[in-house]
Amino acid sequence: MLTEEQVEAEAAPRFTHKQVLEIMIGLMLAMLTSMISTSVVGTALPTIVGTLGGQEQLAWVASATLLTMTASTPLWGKLSDLYGRKRMFQVSLLIFVLSSVAAGFAQDMGQLIAARAVQGIGAGGLQALPQIILGDVVEPRERGRYSGYIGAVFGVATVAGPLLGGFIVDNMSWRWCFWISVPLAVVASVVIHKVLKLPLVRRDAKVDWWGATFITGGTTALMLLLSFGGQEFAWNSAWTYGLGALSLVMLALAVFAERRAAEPILPPRLFANRTFVLTALASLLVGAAMFGALMFLPQYLQIVKGLSPTASGLMTLPMVCGLLLSSIVTGRIVTRTGRWKVFPVAGMLLVAAGLFLLSGLHVDSSLIVVGVDIAVLGIGLGACMQILILAAQNSVDRTDMASTTSGVAFFRSLGGAVGVAAFGAILSNRLSAELTAGLRAAKIPLTGGATPNLGAPDAIRHLPGPVLDIVLEAFTRAINMVFLVGVPVAILGAVAVLALKELPLRSARSTD
Repeated sequence: MLTEEQVEAEAAPRFTHKQVLEIMIGLMLAMLTSMISTSVVGTALPTIVGTLGGQEQLAWVASATLLTMTASTPLWGKLSDLYGRKRMFQVSLLIFVLSSVAAGFAQDMGQLIAARAVQGIGAGGLQALPQIILGDVVEPRERGRYSGYIGAVFGVATVAGPLLGGFIVDNMSWRWCFWISVPLAVVASVVIHKVLKLPLVRRDAKVDWWGATFITGGTTALMLLLSFGGQEFAWNSAWTYGLGALSLVMLALAVFAERRAAEPILPPRLFANRTFVLTALASLLVGAAMFGALMFLPQYLQIVKGLSPTASGLMTLPMVCGLLLSSIVTGRIVTRTGRWKVFPVAGMLLVAAGLFLLSGLHVDSSLIVVGVDIAVLGIGLGACMQILILAAQNSVDRTDMASTTSGVAFFRSLGGAVGVAAFGAILSNRLSAELTAGLRAAKIPLTGGATPNLGAPDAIRHLPGPVLDIVLEAFTRAINMVFLVGVPVAILGAVAVLALKELPLRSARSTD
């Protein structure tokens, strides 16, 4: 008697290398679409606020997408188990396209925020499902040669988003920041419809609505706390304690619901799998280190080095090139040798080294030094991000692959939110302390006993000479502390990977 996993393995079609590459084109187009749409908005936000008003709601435009994307990611994996990968992938693309069109037509900030929240739901599917589909199409031993390309998409989107946003704002309406993703998404949908032929495995099961409700509710409360704590409300406030308590209660109820569900969103047995737990932990830590660095490096480049937003985007090219090269090379080596553990360990240590190098930047550091430092960071990220997902997928049965993939992606996104919130608080507190100390040492009076409101980079550059020197030095020291705190975070990720057992990768079915 064959098990359910063996039945699915026998039924799964075999794909040639050419067919896999065709499928990869559609998957990468979809991922590139969702990632660019997330990063392109940052450059356009000042113009959007100038048109629609609602300065006090500015943070919600960016946070609404991150919140719903993180909360919905685990759900897409289970839905694809029940209703099919291809169908759910196209549904996520449809949600993304319709919400992008709606965002472009928004007449006020409320409409824009609502559209961005729905856009995040579609983006959650576009983040998790490509990895799941790749797992269906290619066995772990060969998956490395293709997963490197998915890692490269992240790097390209990191640079292309801000550059594209700057070009659109300068030459077109800001609304095209949202509409530009529509044709890419349509092409991706057409490609996947034509080339992806996966059997729909029918399961007599229902959606775990209670688990979905509690997981989404708990994650949403936690994301609201991390996104707006210390900004919209004080950390020591009723909002903080209320959202924290709500998150704990909802997540406790999620555990209760998942243990009793016939088809849980995140099966409890995954948390008894040592590999899943450690890869999820490592992904959370690499997400915190990665998003923390990506969020605050442009501030150093624009405020301290005086670069324009476009120029600061170009300065991330060394990181992108390092990430692209590293992810492709490590993926091919894993395919050739079957050994994978060394790469995420070395990758996390390189991330730690890159952050340590960035923590030594000065006001007068050359851009060449900055480029080398972030190239080291990119090489490290490329060596670990996709390999962690590969290791998690390889450690579970086929029936749990979708839940495992979306679960690891969820923890990486959650780590990003935690990293941005924690590093943002460190930056704010350190900057305030450094400014206060610098102004007092220079005997420059503090207005009302508080540090000055720095404003935009252009405004900072017009400060009086002595004050400008103090501000730049204070900001540099504050950013140094942010990167330095990221070092032990990355080292903990390396320790988590070291604790993994290197399971042999399953052999391939695909043919050349």
